[in-house]
Amino acid sequence: MAEHWTIGVDVGGTFTDLCAIEAQTGRIALHKVPSTPANPALAIVSGLDGLADKAGFDLGDVRAIGHGTTVATNALIQRTGARVAMLTTQHFRDLVEIGRQTRPLMYDLRADYPAPLAPRHLRLEITERIGAAGEVVTPLDMATVDAAIETLKDEAVEAVAIAFLFSYLNPSHEQAVKARLTKALPGVAISASSDVMPEFREYERSSTTLLNAYLQPAFGDYMRTLSAEVAARSPRASLGVNQSSGGLMSVDKARDFPIRTAMSGPAAGANGAIHTAMQSGIENVITYDVGGTSADVALIKRQAIGLAFDRDVADFPVRMPMVDINTVGAGGGSIAWFDRGGLMKVGPASAGARPGPACYGHGGSRATVTDANVVLGRLSTRGLLGGDMSLDVEASFRVVGEVARQLGCPIETAARGILDIMAANSVRAIRAISVERGHDPRDFALMPFGGAGPLHAEAVARALGIRTILVPLLPGILCAEGLLVAGRSEALVRSQRLPLDAAAPDTLAALSAELRAEAEAWFDAEDIAPQDRSVSLVADMRHASQNYELQIPVGANVGDLEALKNAFFEAHTRAYGFHNSEDPIEIIALRMTPQGAKPQVGTPPQGAGASTTPAPRSRRPVWFNGPEAIDTPVFDRADLAPGTALHGPAVIDQFDSTLLLFPGDAARIDDALNILITRGGLDQ
Repeated sequence: MAEHWTIGVDVGGTFTDLCAIEAQTGRIALHKVPSTPANPALAIVSGLDGLADKAGFDLGDVRAIGHGTTVATNALIQRTGARVAMLTTQHFRDLVEIGRQTRPLMYDLRADYPAPLAPRHLRLEITERIGAAGEVVTPLDMATVDAAIETLKDEAVEAVAIAFLFSYLNPSHEQAVKARLTKALPGVAISASSDVMPEFREYERSSTTLLNAYLQPAFGDYMRTLSAEVAARSPRASLGVNQSSGGLMSVDKARDFPIRTAMSGPAAGANGAIHTAMQSGIENVITYDVGGTSADVALIKRQAIGLAFDRDVADFPVRMPMVDINTVGAGGGSIAWFDRGGLMKVGPASAGARPGPACYGHGGSRATVTDANVVLGRLSTRGLLGGDMSLDVEASFRVVGEVARQLGCPIETAARGILDIMAANSVRAIRAISVERGHDPRDFALMPFGGAGPLHAEAVARALGIRTILVPLLPGILCAEGLLVAGRSEALVRSQRLPLDAAAPDTLAALSAELRAEAEAWFDAEDIAPQDRSVSLVADMRHASQNYELQIPVGANVGDLEALKNAFFEAHTRAYGFHNSEDPIEIIALRMTPQGAKPQVGTPPQGAGASTTPAPRSRRPVWFNGPEAIDTPVFDRADLAPGTALHGPAVIDQFDSTLLLFPGDAARIDDALNILITRGGLDQ
């Protein structure tokens, strides 16, 4: 029987990770290559070729590829998108510049929001007006549209965003203008807010649509290039792009809606984390994904992660369903530096992939978190990636030594100081998604992943009082692995301000039926088998006196007002500590998520040399928390069979990461080959 492979590809700021699994045998193949930020497709193509050569399979046998991407986010951060214009309702062209009356930094009088991506002279007004009930107040004047088209031609714009008032209730004007522009401006990307985000809150809807248009040309080119390269190597493979909400979408959909990929990589990590938690039978985990540039943290309760709908991406407001993840500039490449008062800080500036930390040997000249780990003996002197990537140990000692001289302390103390600051930054990010939302982190296991997560898990767990640490089988590749277990999904919405009164059930039933019909059409278009189809329905609900909503699962309660009220009261009490049963309630939107079945990925076969009584491969001095280095056994993770018990101190090396087992801690390999650590609570 021919082999059938599925590949997950996650493009990060420093490395591009690839994880492949063979359907029949469960055999897993891993590969990492340095990212190529100027053209991410180069790293992906190189990685695919290298993965196939390394694992000895034919790329023609690949049936599916899931791709997590940072292209959209990087384009926003670096402002490298298209020359974009915007068409708005007459008198509303300054809406995206006025924004909300909130300050980005409360105590910085000079801080301001970034300028809109469309300058004022490219924000053009169209004579039209839809009212708050969806009625036509002012008919669409096509003469103003044609005048705008001439201006767009003269300005040689590459993309246009269309955002009219109340178009989520009545999209006819936007769609008519979109059709006119598509015919008159071939080759120009067009985004209409009624397609991108058909919801109320005109500022966020306008901003999200503008960002989408800004990203379309470059992202479309990237998708076309990647599709062609994948088709040439794996002609029978379907290519899916991970969305910020956690499911895969088609390449065509990604070309139309690149803004949906703003949190693509972190969402893949959340998928992988949930899969790992399910394998190990743990319901509640806090994820700690540490890469080269940043750390992403999320709270998973009952093996599910919440969605956030209002986030800032590169300082721009985006309203899209995204996994609820908090990000902080604390990664392996985070640079140690001193402020004007002489206090040492770590991050958010990063050495990136090139030059990277000094130990990478690419010319890095400033101390980073990775260099501090090298100085403390926590990383193997053989190098990373199974020895494929050598480390310049002397360079790490040189740059960390500069920090030590400035602090006036031993080099090991300086290195531990760098790691302590990095851990403190991570702890603040975790508190924001746990303690500040009423969750006690001690009720959760910490799941570290990313290349650097397991190195720093103990310090973070100690600061939060977490006693259990769950380390996945493939921590450094978990985002790529998460793409293997992601199914196709879509986000559908009907936005309408609806009081929860006696008239609500009929309206809700009609909206639900519309969404269901749209979901069925999507299932058919994606060729998802009937037995693999499922939908979830939630309502955005709030008290009439509030500005923001809670997402309430609806299920079969569309017409049951009492059940909806009780579910809302329960969620409101959980979020805010109270509810007011007398305050009127309203529904702002219904959201349906149709999704295909997720692929089932089991535990890969254990290596032939694995044992429950493994012998260490080597020993080396490692600095933990005590005054001296400890002679520490170093194990290879491939040698650890289910049932293996280890006690710290120990180092566990593997291809994609390094795990530290501190003195007093105990580790056990479970049946899913994940490592379950129970902290001993010893401060050594």
